[in-house]
Amino acid sequence: MDPKHSGIFDSEMRQPHSRCMVDTRVALRGTLRELLDRRDRTNIWLNGLAGVGKTSIAFTVAEEMKKAKRLAATFFFSHKHAQSGAKIIPTIAYQLALTFPRIRDDITRAVEGDRMLLSPDKSRSDQIQELIVNPLHALKFRQDTPYAIIVDALDECFSAEEAARLVALLTEMLSGPELPIIHLIFTSRPEVHIRSAMQAGIHEISLTTRDDDTIQDVRYFLRVSLDNIRTSRPAVFGLPPEPWPSNDEFEMLVFKAGGLFVYAAMAINFISVTRHHPKQRLALILREKSAVGADIDQLYRQIIATSENPLVHCRMLASIIRLIIPLRLVQLQNLFYDDQDTLYVTLEVFSPVILNAPDGNGLVEIYHTSLRDFISDPLRSKHYHVDAARTNEYLAICCLHVLLLEILDKPAYHYAQFAWGVHLSRAYPSSKLRRLLALFTKRPYFTSNDINYYPLHAARETCLSLNWIRNLSDITTAWRIVEALRRADNAQKQRKLHRLRKK
Repeated sequence: MDPKHSGIFDSEMRQPHSRCMVDTRVALRGTLRELLDRRDRTNIWLNGLAGVGKTSIAFTVAEEMKKAKRLAATFFFSHKHAQSGAKIIPTIAYQLALTFPRIRDDITRAVEGDRMLLSPDKSRSDQIQELIVNPLHALKFRQDTPYAIIVDALDECFSAEEAARLVALLTEMLSGPELPIIHLIFTSRPEVHIRSAMQAGIHEISLTTRDDDTIQDVRYFLRVSLDNIRTSRPAVFGLPPEPWPSNDEFEMLVFKAGGLFVYAAMAINFISVTRHHPKQRLALILREKSAVGADIDQLYRQIIATSENPLVHCRMLASIIRLIIPLRLVQLQNLFYDDQDTLYVTLEVFSPVILNAPDGNGLVEIYHTSLRDFISDPLRSKHYHVDAARTNEYLAICCLHVLLLEILDKPAYHYAQFAWGVHLSRAYPSSKLRRLLALFTKRPYFTSNDINYYPLHAARETCLSLNWIRNLSDITTAWRIVEALRRADNAQKQRKLHRLRKK
């Protein structure tokens, strides 16, 4: 397993890391420290709506436990980074082998005895037993220090039912008295299925936007951040800097944030964009009155409204959001080759809500998953809504364009190679997409044994459906895909057989 692609909390793949600002969440962090110091295996469920700061708290606690040499393992789920939920148990086992070197050989022997333990097809119950529970038995009576395993954002990459099952397995299988003291910390939204999986003794902490400590922490964050903007822009505020904002403006912004950290963070991102005047940007946020606080949808609509062509730029934004995995700028430029100008303007307009490294080397991804929820829900995004099937149609067309060029060293080629089938399976079956697919299936690469199995599998059911087939050409295309899938399946079986013979 390559840890840099995992859900380890401080992985480079998860940059920039989200942590609590100094002097915020003080009472909550104190409570968590007290619970984690206990020697009676106290499991914790930190829950709250999107944007209340669950991940920042989990990251800060993980940092503190790592510094104290008491962090056993972490797994931080995220739509943004699209890591597979199938990696969670192998990732935790990898970290346990580093935390407790005594059990490293036991984990290695377990994997050597059953290579399927690292496969997504293996049952999680067997993975937990063989990779975690059995090795930890070697530490019996040798480990008095309480440790922690932190699993953040359970609901990000699992359905509520799957997340609930994972919680039940981990809490039950790690509860044995013969195991070392390892507290489990879960964070998620307050889903009913997850709640039902929590054992009776779990310590539940609910984060709300109405809590006085949370509101004060948001107020502190806004005050410090606005002061940083004021003192760092002498061309705007002078030397010494003039007072800003007014008390009324500040109180209105605090009200709009409503105890929602993600609102406060993105509002500051919006105000601090260097190419714009901070006073004008703040005035724009405050211009539209709110009946309630924490109205993040209103903030998103205000940011979108700054675009000169909001519908076009929302379509590009939706395309970035619906990628299977986030890509770097150079890959996006290649994938969206015919729409590069739109891409550049979109990244500029939505810079407050999109992470894009100035040097172009980082992944381009959304700041917070609430933006994905906003774009996906027509009741929330209203006239800015972009249909998911149309977005995937565009992405499938872009992938096929890249593949038809057959230039293997193009930055987006690898992405197009494994993602075309997934986007196609979710796409609106336009005549343009069907024509491109027919052309693609005639190319030599498509008839070779080197074609990737997984996109073919994703595309097969779609291309055989009545919704897709409109004429004889579509039937021929579907037959080619079925044949290519058969060849790819046989090739995959041969490779597995060859590996087994080598052993």
